[in-house]
Amino acid sequence: MPHLTTAGTTRTPTGAGPFGVGVPGIAHPLLAPTAWDELLRVSRGFVTPREAPRGVAGTVPGYSPVAPVHWAVLDVAAGPGERPDPHCLPAAARLRETGVRLLGHLDLRYGTRPFGDLIADAHRFLEWYRVDGFLLCRAPADREELPATRRTAAALRGLADGAHLVFGHGTHPHPGYAESADQLLTFAGPWSEYRWSQVALWTADHPPERFCHLVHGVPRSHLDEALRIARWQGAGTVFFTDRRDRDGDAWEALPGYWDDFVSRIGTGVLE
Repeated sequence: MPHLTTAGTTRTPTGAGPFGVGVPGIAHPLLAPTAWDELLRVSRGFVTPREAPRGVAGTVPGYSPVAPVHWAVLDVAAGPGERPDPHCLPAAARLRETGVRLLGHLDLRYGTRPFGDLIADAHRFLEWYRVDGFLLCRAPADREELPATRRTAAALRGLADGAHLVFGHGTHPHPGYAESADQLLTFAGPWSEYRWSQVALWTADHPPERFCHLVHGVPRSHLDEALRIARWQGAGTVFFTDRRDRDGDAWEALPGYWDDFVSRIGTGVLE
């Protein structure tokens, strides 16, 4: 998902609203069992005292300053696959039991994906994995594709009442897209771009929970800086990882500093 820096725009800080984590996808449970276990552990709101950030009070077992996981994306095979996956089925069920929204991965291909194929994939996700909504990856951002994207969103909400829809633009789209999505993914890209990025002025008309940012290649030493940028730009859901993008695989594992990441957000150290 490409990122476009919007030049000449500024934003008033939105204050100290709570952050949450959006997990854009983990590799298949057979390939990444530890990552799935870690996601479940944090989704239950638990870190041990040794994992709490320095200077934060609380040293008893069960101390849990972790940020809430707003959602996690299930991508079985560039979508739901051709049949229910016997390993993804229990992994998805365990995650949903924690209360975390499970989103199915749908690829819009910037508006070129046939409508019927999208709806068929959505049906499979709902029937097999009981997803709570969808991440519409590679969503178009221009005004011309807005009517078709609205149609898709309406159809998905018709399939599942209360479905949580995240439009994965990876850039700031035409503001009309905000009318059809629960959240807009307005940045997905490398730290080298994110640290100099700017935000579209129209986003100030919406609360932080309407926006999410995904950033790869973030060094541990720059986590606080990345969180400050996200807060300044008004993103309520974030995912930062030290892993670098190689053929689109940056999101297939949790960051090496996963506990540090969720603890920094959960304690509100920047507030």
